[in-house]
Amino acid sequence: MKVRLVEVGPRDGLQNEPRPLSVELRVALIERLAATGLTTIEAGAFVSPARVPQMAHSDRVLAALERRPGVSYPVLVPNLRGMEAALAAGADAVAVFGSASESFSEANIGCSIATSFERFAPVLRRAGEAGVPVRGYVSCALGCPYEGAVRPAAVAAVAERLHAMGCSEISLGDTIGVGDPESTRAMVASVAERVPVERLAAHFHDTGGRAVENVLAAMELGILVVDASIAGLGGCPYAPGAPGNVATEAVVAALDARGVETGVDPEALAEAGRFALELVATPRAEPRATPSTKTRRASFPRSS
Repeated sequence: MKVRLVEVGPRDGLQNEPRPLSVELRVALIERLAATGLTTIEAGAFVSPARVPQMAHSDRVLAALERRPGVSYPVLVPNLRGMEAALAAGADAVAVFGSASESFSEANIGCSIATSFERFAPVLRRAGEAGVPVRGYVSCALGCPYEGAVRPAAVAAVAERLHAMGCSEISLGDTIGVGDPESTRAMVASVAERVPVERLAAHFHDTGGRAVENVLAAMELGILVVDASIAGLGGCPYAPGAPGNVATEAVVAALDARGVETGVDPEALAEAGRFALELVATPRAEPRATPSTKTRRASFPRSS
């Protein structure tokens, strides 16, 4: 069995750090990650730099990368404007960010789930014209900070719509890290009834310390694409104090122990993890209080 890892640290991880890193340091991290054997590394996001300064100059990051054959460097785009900017910068893959929770969609990207699909439609059309694959993220796949538990059927409906629109891969995200293996299996089974399981990816945050268990549970149902973040960087701005994404090192170790092939060199990965921690080794910002959906209306995607 072989699992493809999607490294989200340079995007989903760094965008939640209080101190923006320079283009040079971001490039250095991505290139170290590429040297480990990882074949999909999120390189940035084409969102407003005023809103997400950590992702400013993603075009310069793409331009400066020494791209390795066989390695893809996808970027997040929130709308057609972001898509055009990504294409102009030479992006080889992009991602859009949706939600299975209405409240989270309103708080995180400033619109309803239905309106988010309207924003994604021109992105998918333009991507098709350019021959660029689009990944669709579904946040709050196992729980929402506003609504609590999210029904598997709601996750399946959003995933099915993204797949029908042309997304080549759908990443199911436990944004606030509340899932366990039982709820993970139920959610994945529901989605797999509507979307081919080979098109699905698993994206877990480790708030509850069960992310690796959830990865293994998702794999039991046939998911062979797993998102992870070097050194566990990242987190959710709507879950104060919550740890970040599941660490790439932890996923690789768990899969190696079970004889699952990842193509990743653990020693090189450990070195990349040490480098990542050095980059963010500054005092962390205090956890932000959970905002009200009535007062917070962000116009950009923040967490997966």
